[in-house]
Amino acid sequence: MSAVAQYGEVFLNTLIVAWIGVAVGTFCLLFFVTAPYGRHSRDGWGPAIPARVGWILMEAVAPLAFLYFFLKGNKSPAPLTVLFLGFFLLHYLNRAFIYPFRMKNSDRPMAVTVAVMGMFFNSVNGLLNGRYLNLFSFRYTVAWLSDLRFITGVVLFFFGMVINLHSDGILRSLRSDDEPGYKIPKGGAFQFVSCGNYFGELVEWIGWACLTWSLAGLTFAIWTAANLIPRALAHHRWYLDTFPDYPQQRKAIIPYIL
Repeated sequence: MSAVAQYGEVFLNTLIVAWIGVAVGTFCLLFFVTAPYGRHSRDGWGPAIPARVGWILMEAVAPLAFLYFFLKGNKSPAPLTVLFLGFFLLHYLNRAFIYPFRMKNSDRPMAVTVAVMGMFFNSVNGLLNGRYLNLFSFRYTVAWLSDLRFITGVVLFFFGMVINLHSDGILRSLRSDDEPGYKIPKGGAFQFVSCGNYFGELVEWIGWACLTWSLAGLTFAIWTAANLIPRALAHHRWYLDTFPDYPQQRKAIIPYIL
């Protein structure tokens, strides 16, 4: 490893450890303060924008940051890291540019504060992962394609993506554009958890951490859990409080466990 790469790794790992510390603090805070969007929207968080606009702003910065730091000074990226880039962009093609336009009731408000916090979170995760694959692409040789960590990670990544997309479809089907209120989701991962879409996304980024086998990838999985687990528990309590006939055997986000 060159001296530049060694210095880059030390600096990047320092940023990553600090970012993990912020994730732990955020995880604890979200048990006391539920992010005010979706069913948990409430006044007191400043000006608002339509949810569709907020989602695009929040999610689009992740692939842009990843792509910028992946390509910065990298004239010949390793073929395997280009494959990783494809996985990352595939997720965000849906999250930033397809999902927002398929949302029902997309004109409901989202606090600008929430959108800005989401943009910051996504830009940092895009930076860390893109920069890691830029600096250390030499670690991913052709032999990595047959490594169990890579194979397991790819299976988890796409399994989680399918669960996430299928769960989003179930939620969209519950109401028409002009129909207010919520219903109990059924089918797919919702047979086991209240937040099948969150479960799918969590599995997806655990797969990413595994297939890249990097501290940067692990950080993304940790942040996903820090954001989604407290929110899933809040959703689960809301379902139980709102619907007397809500299935008692369901967990919040991890089947049979949590």
